Amino acid sequence: MSVNLRKIQQLRQLTGAGVMDAKRALEKGKGDFTKAKEILRQQGLKKAAKKEGRETNEGYVGVYEHHNGKLVGIVVLLSETDFVARNRKFRQLAHDLAMQVCSVKPQTLADFLGSPYIKDPKLTVKDLLTQTIAVLGENIKIKEATYFEV
Repeated sequence: MSVNLRKIQQLRQLTGAGVMDAKRALEKGKGDFTKAKEILRQQGLKKAAKKEGRETNEGYVGVYEHHNGKLVGIVVLLSETDFVARNRKFRQLAHDLAMQVCSVKPQTLADFLGSPYIKDPKLTVKDLLTQTIAVLGENIKIKEATYFEV
C-alpha cells in the first residue's frame, strides 16, 4: 500500500517517530492511524527493552516552580550521552516530570513511575519514559524525583 507524505508527517508529529518508521507503520496498518500508532508503540517497547541495561552517566536536572511559589519539583533525569542530555526534547521531559512531581507528590520513585502522566492520563510516567527512549534512541532513567513545599 502506498502512503502519502501528508499522512507520514501527521503520524510523525503525533508520535515523534522517524520518517521510515512512520511510513512502514502506516503501510503495515493499511493507512489506519490507530493501528500505525500501536505498531510504533510496540516497536518502541522493543527498542527500550534493548537499551535498558546501558549505563546512564550524563543528564539534566529539571526544575518546576509552582505559580504560588510554595512548591518546587525537582527531577534528575539521566541519559547515556551529553548529546541527548542537551536535547530540547530531553530537557522538556525533565521539566514536565518536575511538574508531575508537584502534582503527584510521590513518596517513592516507584510511586512516581506508576503515576498517570498529567498531560496524558492514559500513560504512566514509566510509559512516557519508554516512548522517549524509543524516540531519542538512548537509555533514560530517573535518578531522583522530589519536591519541596512551604
